[in-house]
Amino acid sequence: MKMKVIKVEDNNALSTKAANIVCEVLKKESRPVLGLATGSTPKKMYEFLVERYRKGEISFKDTITFNLDEYVGLALTDSFSYRYYMEKHLFQHVDINKENVYIPDGLAKDLSKECEAFERAIDKVGPIHLQILGVGLNGHIGFNEPGTSFKSRTHVAKLEESTRQVNSRFFNSIDEVPKEALTMGIGTIMEAEEIVLLVQGEHKAKILEKIVYGDVTEEVPASVLQTHPNAYVITDIDI
Repeated sequence: MKMKVIKVEDNNALSTKAANIVCEVLKKESRPVLGLATGSTPKKMYEFLVERYRKGEISFKDTITFNLDEYVGLALTDSFSYRYYMEKHLFQHVDINKENVYIPDGLAKDLSKECEAFERAIDKVGPIHLQILGVGLNGHIGFNEPGTSFKSRTHVAKLEESTRQVNSRFFNSIDEVPKEALTMGIGTIMEAEEIVLLVQGEHKAKILEKIVYGDVTEEVPASVLQTHPNAYVITDIDI
């Protein structure tokens, strides 16, 4: 089964489309459960969601969120942590109940137990109605690097050097980029009812082609989305 590809003009159109999909879920579900991503691609989507909240069009009051991942070793208040990113771009601007926000704790004493607790929290309120994803140049989703089992659950992932190199643009130097992260597993991601993959920029054209039209293989983690009954790509790339 090939994935549905929604072609848009630019990041503005991509972000608008993604925000519209999130809003549909917020309005349709009495207790919406969202899987959220960080990084440069979804930033404008969050901007649009905050705008619509301010206009009174949507509310996050009953929404529960699960973030895909978090770096190991970074405090929640660290400006490079994904918790900080989410606070800055979404949570502090809307009416979400902070008790309904789940982001793995990269400073947890026992990282395995932290992963198990995260899975239990999803089990308790799930399934995730809508999972937003970005993708790495090597096809990783979350921090599930090539070779990660499609059955994987939330776990501690070792980051490939190429991933650290790409992500170093968000840090002061490559030395500051953590070598590990806690990430939702591919098996966990695939249990979401609906999955939207956001892919922006020509530099991702080659990997996107593999994801949509290539073999389903653990060497290209995002290729597993071809097997999901309700997953699609929003992109400004021609493939």
